[in-house]
Amino acid sequence: MDRLRAMHWFVLLADTGSFTQVADDLGISKSLISKEITRLEKDVGARLLNRSTRSLQLTQAGEGYLERCRQILLQVEDADSYIQDLQSKPAGKLRINAPMALGMTDLSRAFSAFMQEYPEIRLDIQLSDDWVDLVEHGFDLGFRAASRTFDSSYIGKAITRFDYRVCASGDYLKKHSAIRQPEDLQQHNCFVYSYFRGRNEWPLGDGVQVAGNLRVNSTIFMKQLIMDGQGIGFLPSFVCRDELADGRMVEILPDASRPQLELYAIYPARQFVPPKITSCVNFLKAWFENQ
Repeated sequence: MDRLRAMHWFVLLADTGSFTQVADDLGISKSLISKEITRLEKDVGARLLNRSTRSLQLTQAGEGYLERCRQILLQVEDADSYIQDLQSKPAGKLRINAPMALGMTDLSRAFSAFMQEYPEIRLDIQLSDDWVDLVEHGFDLGFRAASRTFDSSYIGKAITRFDYRVCASGDYLKKHSAIRQPEDLQQHNCFVYSYFRGRNEWPLGDGVQVAGNLRVNSTIFMKQLIMDGQGIGFLPSFVCRDELADGRMVEILPDASRPQLELYAIYPARQFVPPKITSCVNFLKAWFENQ
């Protein structure tokens, strides 16, 4: 039995909860994975997984073993990365977690350029606005956009900054009362982004409480309703840049003070940072600086 391979498959099973998904991801049969896990359990002398037709659950022994497997596999990756670094050839699979809207706009173009520069690196990118624990879900690198500093057990590198824009359509503004100061927004239908840390308070001037008939976890979705004249949104510049430029949306209160949105690249602290990670972070920072 290949112990490291068995540990890797065990971690994948714990993360996905599915023999079928792991088999599909690895391109092998479920029966091979099942036999390998059975051999692993026999070798360590304990049941690691409780299996049923519908679900997988870690046993108490499995939970403790999982944590130690993650540490061992990370050390193996560090050792491999050290050799790759000596050879100066960033390569291998890079699993990345990034915000949905940014991934569908600027980051898609940035990673297209990165793939041309580093063809030896295989990207596995998941877009999600949920706050994901990178280590727990097996990600090498994550990107987080925040207008406030946040506590993190990871190493964080600032990549770039974006502005916020208060946006509406020309049709909406024609049909509703004038907006001359942030407080006027309280009389309007203002959409709320579910993951915004300020909740229903937009950080304009001293802050203004807003309300409306839409709360949504996607600024891309919100943008379409704004263009349709349904209400007003508080959007990052990378979401609304093109629409403001061509007149499909109009910026409101451009002179009101507001914070900037900073994009960070974050990754787990380790003795040897894999060159594929440092290459990606440095490339994206330079890419944004040149835009």
